[in-house]
Amino acid sequence: MKKTFVLFVLFVLPVVAYLFFATGVNNFGKLPVLQENVSNISTIDSGKTFTDKISILVFLGDNVSDKKGLIFNLNQKIYKRFAEFTDFQFVVLVTPSQEKVIEDLKYEIGKLTDTDKWNFVTASPSQIQTLYSSLGTKEGLSKDYGTSLVFIIDKEVNLRGRTDDEDEGVKYGFDATSVAELTNKMIDDVRIILAEYRLALKKNNATRVK
Repeated sequence: MKKTFVLFVLFVLPVVAYLFFATGVNNFGKLPVLQENVSNISTIDSGKTFTDKISILVFLGDNVSDKKGLIFNLNQKIYKRFAEFTDFQFVVLVTPSQEKVIEDLKYEIGKLTDTDKWNFVTASPSQIQTLYSSLGTKEGLSKDYGTSLVFIIDKEVNLRGRTDDEDEGVKYGFDATSVAELTNKMIDDVRIILAEYRLALKKNNATRVK
């Protein structure tokens, strides 16, 4: 009996532990696709693209002044943490009337961090609405074509989010006015999608070596 127990500990438990952690890594390493084929930002600005980038999409519309707080929240909690990744970017949509306000905002952000991966894109209200509609979310834009929700767009131009969020069930975006939500949820999800692509890259490199 003692010999059987020792054999179990030496051989069976390690296999069980491996399977458990392997399953956990697989689940952790995938952030659900909520909407495929999101409209690409290149349809609005030919110099910008979602393709081959992990993008944080923000809608400020034509009332940037009232939404400065969420931009600073995002800068401190998300941008500074992940800006070192070459394929990471922020894309912020505003209407043409906000260009001067945006220049002032970029100057203020620049006092705190490098702004190279902050991309402010000017678009008409109809262009903003078209892009937002392609996300397939349940909530609409406000009358100023903005929202406090921000979204994760993957390299294949799909919307990523949660299908089993403890508060919302399906979670399309993150409330950037809430530091707690950015800290407790969005940081984790950005980490997951970055890890997913790093793992895929390592597998591809390993295959090529073989």
